[in-house]
Amino acid sequence: MGTDEVQQDGLRPRVTIEPGTYSAIYAVGDVHGCLEPLLALEDKIKEDASLREGRKLIVMLGDYIDRGPQSAAVLYHLSAAPPVGFDRICLRGNHDDAFLDYLKGDPAGDWYLEHGADTTLRSYGLDVEAHGPFVGSNFALRQAVRSVVPASHVEFLEATAVMVTVGADVFVHAGIRPGRPLVEQEDEDLLWIRRSFLDLGPGLPVRVFHGHTPMREAFVGPDRVSLDTHCYKSGRLTAARLSDGEVDILSVG
Repeated sequence: MGTDEVQQDGLRPRVTIEPGTYSAIYAVGDVHGCLEPLLALEDKIKEDASLREGRKLIVMLGDYIDRGPQSAAVLYHLSAAPPVGFDRICLRGNHDDAFLDYLKGDPAGDWYLEHGADTTLRSYGLDVEAHGPFVGSNFALRQAVRSVVPASHVEFLEATAVMVTVGADVFVHAGIRPGRPLVEQEDEDLLWIRRSFLDLGPGLPVRVFHGHTPMREAFVGPDRVSLDTHCYKSGRLTAARLSDGEVDILSVG
């Protein structure tokens, strides 16, 4: 039993875990800067896992930053050791990816700045208004952001994978391109896809655990488990426990 990480040329890491490696896997939906719900959900997961023998895994489904008030603290927390008795894999969300692109100087930085970045930058203590227009072309703002974000946070986000596969169960941020074999899935779809995946499902004999698309309540279906419950608006953060092929929902808030 074990875990393998593969990084194909031009693609971000994908992780394959042999079924049976873990007695329970907990998939956690989009955090979006909400530290207190994350800590409360971790406590609930630890309590639930205490009733089960064997190794346990937490899979974070991405989007750790933006919109909520404590993005920096969330990254500090997730880049530290996981709870005792757990392994943890953090996947990359589209917001996390856009943040990295912005820091690297991607000219398309406006998307990042327009989708909740102000709360992330303030969580690092940056006075957003003091650096001129809040636009991607503002080099002074970008330099100020680079100066306050720790290298350890950049390294943490750069190390995130985009897919975890455990037998017929697949964990990604957004979804998969319907009908396309897993080995041919593109990073862009794993991070950003929405409508076609939600409308058509995976189109493969797999069950996909994902976040990205906010819902009032978690959705559990035969081929798709949706776990983004809009924490920064609702206060509700949700996880799914996968054990012996069965899915159960845990939530806080």
